[in-house]
Amino acid sequence: MRLLFLGDIVGKAGRDAVLRELPYLRRALDIDFAVVNAENAAHGFGLTASIANELFDAGADVLTTGNHVWDQRELLTHIEREPRILRPANFPPGTPGRGTGLFAARGGRQVLVVHAMGRVFMDPLDCPFRAVDKELEAAPLAAVADAILVDIHAEATSEKMAMGHWCDGRASLVVGTHSHVPTADAQVLPKGTAFQTDAGACADYASVIGFDPGVPLTKFVQKIPAGKMEPALGPATVCGVFVETDDRTGLARRVEAVRTGGRLHPSIPKVDAEVPA
Repeated sequence: MRLLFLGDIVGKAGRDAVLRELPYLRRALDIDFAVVNAENAAHGFGLTASIANELFDAGADVLTTGNHVWDQRELLTHIEREPRILRPANFPPGTPGRGTGLFAARGGRQVLVVHAMGRVFMDPLDCPFRAVDKELEAAPLAAVADAILVDIHAEATSEKMAMGHWCDGRASLVVGTHSHVPTADAQVLPKGTAFQTDAGACADYASVIGFDPGVPLTKFVQKIPAGKMEPALGPATVCGVFVETDDRTGLARRVEAVRTGGRLHPSIPKVDAEVPA
């Protein structure tokens, strides 16, 4: 099975790039299932129902979120009606929505998507490792799920890497989000789980983590409150991860970074049967 994960969409520039590039990537990489982190898609803060529908129409099978999930209050009710939008599984009991789901991929195969949020330098939440463990035990790889993808939305690289090893041999892919910068460590871990510390953002990289540099620079240099950050509006790079799994075990055979458009050096994996644009 071929899986695609795209990192945090930031504002209109990132959104437009994903809407343009995702259909092409699905064809060119012969993707069976695609997940996109969309927590910053609505002007940099949160997600709306209309934006979610645009992303589904463009080819996203599931949308994950993170600490900005409730920045657009309409999602508090919409997430109850839309099982393809996930919030972190380790949010408190009674929080709207769900943190995991078993979804149909192309050909009727089943993909488990698990979304969790880290605790280091983040909000105090339930343990993400126990939350993920519960979901992996409930739908084991190659027994219930044909593939398993874990999005760990966390600040600390160490916590994201620890989650990769915690899931090694039990998930197809563990990928970090939230840092908005793609890391250069895409690898298959010793027991067969694909891993990348951070997928990066789908954003304009002439920015500070996808936002216009003005407000962050004022805060960093002068220590003066400078208002709300605004998403950068230049050409965006779509960043993500491509994984090919073994159909028998569900574990990863290969993992490669994906980058297209904007300022960053492009990286499009080569597959056996490329489809013309």
